[in-house]
Amino acid sequence: MKSEDEEEEDPVIAAVGRTYLRASDVDFIRGDSQFDLDSAELVNRYVQTWIKKQLMIKEASKNLTINEAELNRKLLDYRYALIIYEFEKAHVEQQLNKEVPLEEIREYYEKHKDNFSLKEIIVRTNFIKIEKSLPQKRQIERLLSSTRENDRKDMKELAQRYANNYFMEDSTWIRFDDIILNTPLAQNANNVQMLKSNRTISVDDDSHSYLFHILEYRLQDQVPPLEFVREEISKIIVNKRRVALAEQLHKDVYNKALENKEFTIYD
Repeated sequence: MKSEDEEEEDPVIAAVGRTYLRASDVDFIRGDSQFDLDSAELVNRYVQTWIKKQLMIKEASKNLTINEAELNRKLLDYRYALIIYEFEKAHVEQQLNKEVPLEEIREYYEKHKDNFSLKEIIVRTNFIKIEKSLPQKRQIERLLSSTRENDRKDMKELAQRYANNYFMEDSTWIRFDDIILNTPLAQNANNVQMLKSNRTISVDDDSHSYLFHILEYRLQDQVPPLEFVREEISKIIVNKRRVALAEQLHKDVYNKALENKEFTIYD
């Protein structure tokens, strides 16, 4: 219960039966500068959510026979679970090493290679989009498929000067659907046969030419190269470390308590 003075300082802004929502209950919204919406709109949303929640509680209380002891036990279990979770989280984040050397990634890849299977086609490729009428088109076609270092350098310079779009990261694996997006190849019905039959692919639309030189490809259901799954494997290894740290924490707490005789089991 609040005195009249306290009620004037902290007025009721909503009520469901004899349950009240006061101004102080929504101060955290007005004081939080991270929200983009104005505070009045946010307060109104919170009030509506609070009312709906209280109405559900009221209706549930009328229609359910609640075992108070069981409810309190569940609330305690939930509270303890939250405390343990926060403790584990803080401990793990403090101890966790997120650096994964390439050798560890390679070792995991070799042991679990069969667990990785491509869902789509990936390629290493050089790609350039140019205007069909560009005088340098023939030169670009020749340089695009060359493996000579000087030609590769000249190709990149031409791409920077004349291309509408290009991709020259030939050591990087990329999803084939991503590289052919917004090109006439996006409508091709059989990319697998096309890749098997051609290393150099040239297609045109009304105004542009799209030139591809396929260096390497992998098809659906094949094992991807290490480079393509390196980041995924790194995340798997870090997550395994996270789980191991949490499990070790439980063991350490138990063993310490056992050593110090902090608990007793009665027959």
